[in-house]
Amino acid sequence: MFSLLALGIAGCRQDMHNQPKYVPLRSGMFFADGRSARLQVPFTVARGHLNEDSYFYTGKIGVAEGDRLPADVVLSVELVKRGQERFNIFCAPCHSRVGDGNGIIVQRGYKKAGNLLEPRLVKAPLGHFFEVMTNGYGAMPEYASQVPPEDRWAIATYIRALQLSQATGQSVNDVPSRMRDKIGNPQAQHPPAGEGEEASETGQPEGSK
Repeated sequence: MFSLLALGIAGCRQDMHNQPKYVPLRSGMFFADGRSARLQVPFTVARGHLNEDSYFYTGKIGVAEGDRLPADVVLSVELVKRGQERFNIFCAPCHSRVGDGNGIIVQRGYKKAGNLLEPRLVKAPLGHFFEVMTNGYGAMPEYASQVPPEDRWAIATYIRALQLSQATGQSVNDVPSRMRDKIGNPQAQHPPAGEGEEASETGQPEGSK
């Protein structure tokens, strides 16, 4: 009795294992074209992947590399700081923190990375750096799978700021007048608590009573 029951259960389980099905991408005989699965309906867009702003995802206007930020990316101090953080993580090991292409990986024998400070790249459009990060270039692999588009634009923005700070021909006159006294003066950049507060119309520091 128990033996028959055990055989019946085992047989049922085996039938479930052997149920008719198609392994993904395997051919089949049901459809005339030999495909076991149907193609997506034309213009189907996966949820969350509309990517309507092509410039935001490619850095190109048509086939040309653009030289502006996408409409949804606002230039700000926060954007540049985010770009610096991501650059130091993903780019500096090869390009170095100053962008001269002599990072620690290069010093240990890897092929020399691009010098972001050379005139050709200083003149390159902003979209060029986004496109290279997206698709790779030469010995540099693509970073699209590791760095989301928002961070790639932040890195490109920081590269431009890095080029301005490191390239020759810049002078103190290129710095906004309100910030010139902070150059080479860390104390001015980070004043002690209570100092450097702007005075209100009453002559007292803002926030004082």
